Amino acid sequence: MTDLNRRAALGVALGAAAAIPLATTATATAAPAGQARGSLGGPSWTPVPDAVPVPLDDFFDNDGIDTADSHDGDFDGSASAYPGEGLPPAGPTTIAGVKYVFPSSAPGAKNNIVATGQRIPVPEGSYLVAYFLVACSYGGAAGTATVSYSDGSTSQAQLGGSDWYSGGSGVINTTYRYRPGAVDQHPVAITATSLWLDPARRAVAITLPDIGPLREGVAALHVFAMSLQPAVTGRALQLLDAASTTLLYDPHSQSVEATVVNAGTTWISAADDVRVAVNVAGARTVAPAKIRSLAPGEQARVRIGIQDSVPDGTQRDGTVAVTGRGGTAASRSTPLTLGVPDYQPTDASLGTHKAAYWFDDVKFGIFIHWGVYSVPAWGPVGQEYAEWYWANMQNPSDPTYAYHKQTWGESFNYDDFIPMFTASRFDPRGWVELISDAGAEYYVLTSKHHEGFALWDTKITDRNAVKMGPRKDLVKALFDASRTYTPHLRNGLYFSMPEWFNPDSPWLGHAPRNPYTLEALPYTGYTAGRDYVQGLQAPQMRELIHGYDPDVMWCDIGGENDSQHVLAEFFNNAKNRGTPKDVVVNDRSGISTHDFTTPEYATYHNTVVAKWEASRGLDPRSYGYNQATPDNLYMTAEEVVQTLVDIVSKNGNLLLDIGPRADGTIPQVMQDRLRETGRWLAINGESIYGTTYWSRMAELGDLRFTVKQNSAFYITSFAEPGAKLTVAAPVPIRKGDRVSMLGHPAALDWEYANGTLSVQVPKAVRARGKYAWVFKIEWM
Repeated sequence: MTDLNRRAALGVALGAAAAIPLATTATATAAPAGQARGSLGGPSWTPVPDAVPVPLDDFFDNDGIDTADSHDGDFDGSASAYPGEGLPPAGPTTIAGVKYVFPSSAPGAKNNIVATGQRIPVPEGSYLVAYFLVACSYGGAAGTATVSYSDGSTSQAQLGGSDWYSGGSGVINTTYRYRPGAVDQHPVAITATSLWLDPARRAVAITLPDIGPLREGVAALHVFAMSLQPAVTGRALQLLDAASTTLLYDPHSQSVEATVVNAGTTWISAADDVRVAVNVAGARTVAPAKIRSLAPGEQARVRIGIQDSVPDGTQRDGTVAVTGRGGTAASRSTPLTLGVPDYQPTDASLGTHKAAYWFDDVKFGIFIHWGVYSVPAWGPVGQEYAEWYWANMQNPSDPTYAYHKQTWGESFNYDDFIPMFTASRFDPRGWVELISDAGAEYYVLTSKHHEGFALWDTKITDRNAVKMGPRKDLVKALFDASRTYTPHLRNGLYFSMPEWFNPDSPWLGHAPRNPYTLEALPYTGYTAGRDYVQGLQAPQMRELIHGYDPDVMWCDIGGENDSQHVLAEFFNNAKNRGTPKDVVVNDRSGISTHDFTTPEYATYHNTVVAKWEASRGLDPRSYGYNQATPDNLYMTAEEVVQTLVDIVSKNGNLLLDIGPRADGTIPQVMQDRLRETGRWLAINGESIYGTTYWSRMAELGDLRFTVKQNSAFYITSFAEPGAKLTVAAPVPIRKGDRVSMLGHPAALDWEYANGTLSVQVPKAVRARGKYAWVFKIEWM
C-alpha cells in the first residue's frame, strides 16, 4: 500500500475518516426552468411542499469562501478557503433536489457555522427531515444533534460531514481551493447530510453537535445551509431527484435513477401499485421501478430500465413520474442523455462514469498484496507496511535499515530478493476458493507495487514475474482459476502509478542505490531512457485492460499520468465488448475521475452516499505479509465481521487484505479468519449483500442498520442482546410485520411504542448468534 505522508505530498486525497449521513444524491444540479417539484397530487395523493430553507446568517461565524479578487477567508484555520467561483451563487438554489439558500462569498462575509452546540430556532412545525450542506476541516467529524419539540421532548441522532479535501465526493465539488498566496490544484467538496425529525411532534429548534472550535490540525464540522422538509397528512410521495446514468440496467438497457420519499403518514404497500417510469421521446421504459413497501419518512433509491432508438448521447428533456392508485403521485422534468456514447479523454466525459451496481451490491472484497517484498516480509509490527521494505531501508533512522543490515548484510541489495520470490507453492484455485469461502464477492491483486516488479507477462520491461522469479504469469493464473472455479467472483487489479526508484522517473528522488554505501545499482530487468508515462506506465495499464479484462482497476498514488486516455479505453473496452459490463476505478489514478473513494486503515464516521471502499489488512498495520506479526495480533473474526457491518451500514465496501508468503502459501491465521467470516456471512449475509444504508441513521450505540428495499429492514447488534433488544429509533415497522433473528427460524415477539422498538429475545435464540446478532424486520 502507500505511505500516507508521501501520498499527501503528491496531492492525492487521503479519504481520512469522514462522516456524512446523506439523504440526497451526490451530484449538484440546478433546477431547470419549469421543473416540477414534489407531488402533483391526484385523487389518491396529497401534494408535498418544497423544503423550507432556514436562515443561518445570525449564526455564521466563519468565512470559508474566497474569490480570485479576495483572499481573506480561513475555512480550516490555515488560511485556506473554497473558491467562490466554483460554488453556487448566493441566494436560493436547488441541490440534489432540495431547496437551500446558499451563503455569500463576498469579501469579509461569514458563510458557515463551526458547530459548537449552537441552538438554531426553526419555524414551529411538523417535519420529516432536516437537510444540511456541510464540510469538515482536518478529517471527518460527527456528533450528536438534538431536535427540540414544542411539548418539551427531544430526539437525537448523529450529524456529521466528510473532510473538504476528499474532493469529488460531495454534492458540490470544485477543482481547486485557495491557500495563502496561491491556488491549490486539488478538488474540495461540500456534502449533503440529513437529520431525521419526528413528524408526530412539532419541532421548534435544532441544536448542532458540539465538535469544538476551529483549530488548525483539529477536525471541525462546518454548516453552510439548512432546510426542513415539511410532513403532510395522508398518502404522499415526493420525487427528490431523477437523472440518467451511464450504467447498465441489464446488458441491453440503460439505467435512470430516482429517489422517492414517503412524505406522508400512510405506508406504501404492494396494493398501491406504485411504479416509477420515464417518458421521453426516443426511448421507452422497459423496466419500471416498483415500490412495494415504504414506511412514512423512508426513502427508496430506484433504478428504471430504458431502451432508446436514437444515437448514443442524444440529449432530450424527459419526465420521470411516480404513479399509483390510478393517479400520478409525483413527477419531475429532467434533461436525460439517451444511450452511452464512447468515453472521451476529458473530465466532462469521464465524469459521467460512476460505481457499477454490482460493486455497490457485493460489499466485501479481498485485497492481495504479493510481490518481491514478500521475501523479506518484515516491518516493525503495528507501525509500518511491510510492503514498503525497500523504501524504508533507505532511511538510516528507520528500523528496517538496521534490520536489513543485520539480517541480510550491507551488500545484499533489494533486487537480490527477486530470485527468492518463487511462488513455488502458489495454488490459484485454492486462493480463489478461499476468497469464495470467505463470503467475498470480488478480489484485487497487486499487479505491480511501488517496487516496479510486474506479476504479469508485460512486454514493456523484463522486470516481471515471467522473466524472473516465479517464471510464470501470476495474474493470468489467478484470473483463469477464478473464471473457471469461482465465476461469480469479480476480478480486480491494483496498479501503482509511480515506482520508487525507476531510473526514468524515481518517485523517491533517486535511482536504485545501496543505502549503506550509496553506490548506484541496476534496476533489474529495466532499460532506462524512455518517457516514464508514455513508455511504461500507460502501456502497462493498457496491457492489463486489454489482456486481462479486469472488473476493477485499483490505482495507487497518482502523480504523473495519462489516466484520461487510459481510463477512457478501460471504460470503452467494457462497454463495447460482446457482452457489455460495468467496471469501476478508484480515486488514485492522478485525475479527478473516480467511482469510489478509498480510506486506508480508516473508515467514515457516518453514511457517505458517494460510493466508498475502506481497505485494511488482517495485520494490524500491513498489507504485505509481515513475518514479525504474531497470530494473536491479527484481526479476530469478530473484528472482521463488525468492521464489515459498520462499513456496509454507511454505504461502503470492505476490501480486506491478505499477504501471501513468497512461495505463494497463505498463512493459516489468515485462512482461518477468512473462513470464520464466511461462516458468519453464510447465515447473516442477506443483511449485507444487495442492501443499502438507512437514510435516517447509520448507527445507534452498538446497533447498525441496513435496508433491503421492498423486502426487509435489518438491525445488527455488536453486543449480545439480553432478554430484550431495545431500539430507540424510528424503525420502519407496523402491525403484522415479522421479526426474527437470522440463524433462528422462529418469529419473535415485539412491540413498538413511543418511538422505541422492543424485541423479546429468548436465551435459546441469543445462543444461535456469534460476533454480531442480526434481527430482521420482514415487511409483510
